[in-house]
Amino acid sequence: MLFAQQGYRVLLLEKARFPQDTLSSHYIHQPGISLLGRWGLLDELRAAGCPPIDRESYEGPGVRLDGFSLPVDGHRTTYAPRRFVLDPILAAGAVAAGVEFRESCAVTDLVFDDDRVVGVRYTTPGGAEATDRARLVVGADGMRSLVARKVGAGNVVEHPRMSCVYYSYWAGVPAGFEVYERPGRWMVAAPTNDDLTLIMTYFPQDEFSEVRKEVEPAYLEAVRSTSPELYERMSAGERVEQMYGTGHQENYFRKAYGPGWVLLGDAVHHKDSITARGITDAFIQARSLTEHIGERLHDPAALDEALKRYEEDLEDTFSDVYQGALNVAELKPEGRTEMLRKLVGHQELIDRFFSTVSGACSFDDFYNAELLAVLDQN
Repeated sequence: MLFAQQGYRVLLLEKARFPQDTLSSHYIHQPGISLLGRWGLLDELRAAGCPPIDRESYEGPGVRLDGFSLPVDGHRTTYAPRRFVLDPILAAGAVAAGVEFRESCAVTDLVFDDDRVVGVRYTTPGGAEATDRARLVVGADGMRSLVARKVGAGNVVEHPRMSCVYYSYWAGVPAGFEVYERPGRWMVAAPTNDDLTLIMTYFPQDEFSEVRKEVEPAYLEAVRSTSPELYERMSAGERVEQMYGTGHQENYFRKAYGPGWVLLGDAVHHKDSITARGITDAFIQARSLTEHIGERLHDPAALDEALKRYEEDLEDTFSDVYQGALNVAELKPEGRTEMLRKLVGHQELIDRFFSTVSGACSFDDFYNAELLAVLDQN
C-alpha cells in the first residue's frame, strides 16, 4: 500500500485465500493503532466489530497494577482483531492504493540475475507455474521465510527459544486486557471479535515436550494456579475453538537486505510473542522501509544506501524491545515484581511502565529521575 502510494507498481502475492486465520496473538499496541489511523484503515477495523481496549491490569506475585499505556499521536485505545478480520482490511487498503493483489499464490523460488534477485516464481490458484520480475522483492513471508532461505540471509543476532504458548477462544467470559504472572507461567486475556475472549498461556520452553502431550489439561491448570478468578470465569463460559499453540518461537535479527531483496516483519526480526509486539513492529518496519526508499527505487546506489539505513533502523528501534521480550519470556518475575510493587500509588509511573511494553515510552525514558526517586524511597 505504502509503495503504491509513492507511485510504484506493486504485486502482492498471498499464499492463503482470505478470510483465513493464522497463528497469532493479534494484539495491536498504540504505535500500531496510530499507523492504522495515519493510513486510513482504523475506521475499517472499528467497523469490523472488534471491541476497543482502554485499560490493562497486571497481577504478579504480591502486586496488582491497573492503568494503560500512554497515547501515541492521540491514540490510546487499542484492539485485538482476529487475523481473518485484520488481514483482508490491510489487503483491501493495498488494492485501493493501486496494488495488484493475487490470493492463493505460493512463492516457490526466486529469480536471479547473477547474484541479484530480479523476481519470483510461484504457483497460481489453478496450479500453474508463473514468474514475475521486480526491481525489489520484499520478503514479508514470516519466521520461516522462503526469501530469507533462498538468499542465505543468516541471523546476525540470535537467542534460544524461551517459552511455548497455547491459546483458544472463549464465549461467555467477560474480560478486559488482563495479564497474570507467577514463576514459570504467564497468562493473557483480551476481548476480540464475535464477543469472544482470547486466553493465552505461556510455559517455559523446557516444558514444551510435556505440555504438548496433554495441552488442554496443562492449559486449564496453568490458568487455575495462576489466576483462580479468571479460571472461575472460564468455568462459567465455553471454549468455542480448538487449542492453538507452538513451541517454535525463535528469537533473532536476520540480515535485512541484499541485491534486489529486503526482509520485513517476522522474516527479518522475530521474538517471543509474550509481549505481543509482532504486528505493531511489522507496521513500524513497513513505514521505515518505504520512507527510506522514497524515490530511490530506480537508482541502484541510492537504493542500496536506503536499504542500509533501513537495516540500521531495525537495530536502533527494536534492540531494547527485543531484550525486553526475552526478559519477560524467562518467566522469572521476582526481580520485576519487586520493582512493580513500589509503583503502587504512582499512577503516572504505572502507565509509563505499561508504555514500555507498548512502545509508547522508551526504557530510557521510563527509568527517569522520578522513578529512581520512588524506588529509593522504598
